[in-house]
Amino acid sequence: MNEICPRCGLPKPICVCESIAKESQQIRVYLENKKFGKTSTIVEGLNTKEIDIKEVAKSLKSELACGGTVKEGKIELQGDHKNKVKKHLIAMGFAPSTIE
Repeated sequence: MNEICPRCGLPKPICVCESIAKESQQIRVYLENKKFGKTSTIVEGLNTKEIDIKEVAKSLKSELACGGTVKEGKIELQGDHKNKVKKHLIAMGFAPSTIE
């Protein structure tokens, strides 16, 4: 038997809560210089209560073939992947107008 989503009341397979949450995010992607001249791509603005940020980070790391972590509600990826991150977030269902 299917479970019922507590937010929308629909069965879990057809739940629309996460897709609605993806459209309402204000995501910021930028570069940050770390120690020893290393560059990191930072993705911030994801609401951790509505979206599983660890799953998003895992998907980005596997797509971009880089290391990374989740710290303080931000995704840190090793290297300069600014343009590729935007494309992959759009492919994951985030609205292009909400990514800067």
